[in-house]
Amino acid sequence: MRVVLGIWRWRHNPLRRTTDLVEAWLAVLVAALLVLGAPAAGWLSGAALESSLQRTVAAQQHDRQESRAVLVADARQRGQVGFFDPESAAAQNADTRVIARWTTSGDVKHVGTVTAPRAHLKAGDTFSIWTDTRGRQVPPPISGDVAHFHAVFSGITATLLAAALLLGAWRLAVWRLVRQRYKRLDRQWAQVGPDWGRTGTGS
Repeated sequence: MRVVLGIWRWRHNPLRRTTDLVEAWLAVLVAALLVLGAPAAGWLSGAALESSLQRTVAAQQHDRQESRAVLVADARQRGQVGFFDPESAAAQNADTRVIARWTTSGDVKHVGTVTAPRAHLKAGDTFSIWTDTRGRQVPPPISGDVAHFHAVFSGITATLLAAALLLGAWRLAVWRLVRQRYKRLDRQWAQVGPDWGRTGTGS
């Protein structure tokens, strides 16, 4: 408020140039947008993503169920190709493809190739898998907390991007105002410069 009052009093200053007043009001506008506009943009972005992700969470939790699968055989023993190279050391501790049987809601039994959470499993071992309504293996549903985290992160990112765009636009506008001042000064100097220092100039 003090800044606005200062600008209001400064408007009649004889040394004040139009570009000075424009720059001052532009700074006030950018400051207000940084304080109010950028957070509002971030909140709107985060709220929109939160709503979308929570709908996805609800749909996935409704359509997906956790089932217990029983290992029948390693998929590589049936000539199947796993997700990872068996020669890789990392593959020994990574998920692996196996032949398993599992039962879904309605007591529907399934047998097929699925991804097991551990590579070192023996026939008869059980492990958890997530399946859709048709009994096919799918990734676990997104949790509400994970969705909320992504929405908050998106909101913060949107706020920072909006602030960066505002500051970039402000710097560009100030640069153009400074160039305009220099051009005006050059034109004035071109008119006064040839007679500078001469006796009686301006009399």
